[in-house]
Amino acid sequence: MLNSIKMTEDKQKSGRLYVSDPSQKLSHIEIRLKSIFESELKSKDSILVSYKPEIIHKLANYISGNISRPASIGIAGETASGKSTITLDIIDTINDFAQYYNLKNIITRVNTDDYYYDRSDMVKAAGSFAQFAKNYDLDIPDALELELMCTHIKELLSGNTVYLPKYDMSGTAIRYDNYTKAEPSKIIISEGLFTLTEKIKSAFDFKIYVDVRHHVQKERFFVRAEERHLGNSAHKIYSNASKKADIYIRPCKIDADIVLSGEAIRIKYKNFLNKIIDIIKEEYFVQ
Repeated sequence: MLNSIKMTEDKQKSGRLYVSDPSQKLSHIEIRLKSIFESELKSKDSILVSYKPEIIHKLANYISGNISRPASIGIAGETASGKSTITLDIIDTINDFAQYYNLKNIITRVNTDDYYYDRSDMVKAAGSFAQFAKNYDLDIPDALELELMCTHIKELLSGNTVYLPKYDMSGTAIRYDNYTKAEPSKIIISEGLFTLTEKIKSAFDFKIYVDVRHHVQKERFFVRAEERHLGNSAHKIYSNASKKADIYIRPCKIDADIVLSGEAIRIKYKNFLNKIIDIIKEEYFVQ
């Protein structure tokens, strides 16, 4: 994944990028990664709930260069679990690293919510989005064109530029196709309610589930509902979302390589990722 990264001339003056034999580094990298994961798991207010041991080996293979193709990350969780915030923090942290070393095309985001089907005609016929939503369930995977999303991610991983859709979340249910140009990059990241469901999970090399205690998630949901002026409909929306989560979202936890807590202090997610990035810096950027 990092073998093709080249430093610009200004960075070459202060450091150099080298690529060593990945097979010689794999064991060392695995030991360091395991130490990072175990230390975090045992720490107070850890961001980690659990992880599968094999994910250490896979991540080490990417960092060492044994696997050179781009990597895809899928992040799922219930509504108000914290998955969007965590995803944005991951993107910001990686972009900070990329900006410092003047690296291009490092991470591309594919937003699962943009794949909701266009139902604008149904909204117009119903008279409002609220009326439309009474008879149309948005809390199931079939409400999204996940097959198209899977195709787009695999195209990006193959090095192809794609044009992503954009869904209007303001209540029109309009989806604009071929709206956002997405360039292939070293990392493709996606998050959403149904990001790890059956039709799409095969697109991801690293599967992450964001877990949160029920009372915390419920409190967050109703704060958000008040901000969005959902009024009395908030209780019905929450009840339906919770029931559908039992069927479609919570079972995804078993497929996750990493289960994150959605309740940790935000800086801890960035600190954890920066420890992994430090390995990359030491392996490839020598001052």
